Amino acid sequence: MKISAIDSAFERALSAEIAASELLRIRVLAITLAVLLVAEQLLFLFARDLVEQFTQKPLPAWLPAEIIGPFLAYEVVALLVLRYRLARGSTFPTAARFANALIETSLPTVILSSASEFTTPAVAFGTWPTMLYFIFIVASTLRLDFVLPAFTGIVAAAGYLGIATWVLSLQGIATNPNHVIKPVLMVVAGVVAGLVALRLRAKFRRAFEEAVSRERVTNLFGQHVSPSVVDRLLDSPSEFTGDIREICVMFLDIRNFTENARDRPAEAVVDFLNTNFAFMIEAIDRHGGFINKFLGDGFMAIFGAPLDDPIAACHAVEAAREILAEIDERGLSDGSWPLRVGIGLHLGSAVTGNVGSPRRKEFTAIGDTVNLARLIVSDSMMTALGAAAGAARPLGKVAVKGYTDPVPIWGLD
Repeated sequence: MKISAIDSAFERALSAEIAASELLRIRVLAITLAVLLVAEQLLFLFARDLVEQFTQKPLPAWLPAEIIGPFLAYEVVALLVLRYRLARGSTFPTAARFANALIETSLPTVILSSASEFTTPAVAFGTWPTMLYFIFIVASTLRLDFVLPAFTGIVAAAGYLGIATWVLSLQGIATNPNHVIKPVLMVVAGVVAGLVALRLRAKFRRAFEEAVSRERVTNLFGQHVSPSVVDRLLDSPSEFTGDIREICVMFLDIRNFTENARDRPAEAVVDFLNTNFAFMIEAIDRHGGFINKFLGDGFMAIFGAPLDDPIAACHAVEAAREILAEIDERGLSDGSWPLRVGIGLHLGSAVTGNVGSPRRKEFTAIGDTVNLARLIVSDSMMTALGAAAGAARPLGKVAVKGYTDPVPIWGLD
């Protein structure tokens, strides 16, 4: 996938992630405000005497609902509007997001303004409403943007400093450094929240690019590639456009499959293939190969490509022996549907690369090495294996279509 295409896909994915984060952020704020409203309203209704110990005049019974209620209603409406727009493929425009931050972050300022009418400045500015600014700043991290959290911190600082100046005057602020330190901390908190948002955004991009790369590997090499091979492929800069490599090719074929499958239901046939291919694929994976393609009642596996493997022949033989040993251990050759397989291996040079159309490609190997692998074990495999071949028996020479001279083959125990 080209860089421009990746960038375009990433922007679409990022837009969807920002929309999901924005939904989460609004839900969190709405729940927070709802809990706060209920808690405060209960205090005002059932513990009025306790609350009025800190005030200078009687408090209206429904003051929390009058102050927090409109902001809670705003969050609910914002949530519904965002859901409506997302269902139609659009999100909040940038200007609306800034306006949203401005409205939300003004809630603590409104609460401080109201509290200053009923109590002393020391009480008003020393209780929980000032901490509410920081909740909005922290929640702004979910916007996955640097500017909006920084803007939220600036709005919080301006709101706090403005109400402090209005209630205390500049002289009153000057006598208490806390009224200067708090807005400074709010700005710093907004910048930090923005940096965290950028970090989350960068992590999301890396995760997205890795997912795209893994999808590319899966599309090229099939789903049956071991995780260790996938990781090595992701680290490889090669585009696998075409190369001549020495590879080992394995062809595995289930003997008498058509005869045994003829009178069985389709579900039983598919289950038989899936069950038996499962442990075979695991054996291929464990030895560094990958399934290049399934061939009905068999498959073609490649060792030594797309990644170099100096001992591809040994790995292929080990995988083949493991498959045969598993069949014996499970007693699969003596079941109601006897499992007997033929495995052909050959080592040699082949053209490897991506083959297909611009819309769909797959990695494959082409050449005589692939054609000859349909036999058992070739001379070149025996040479490469050396002592690792173990007990081997010559099976004579056979004629192979496309070859002038008969080809010697060997059987491995």
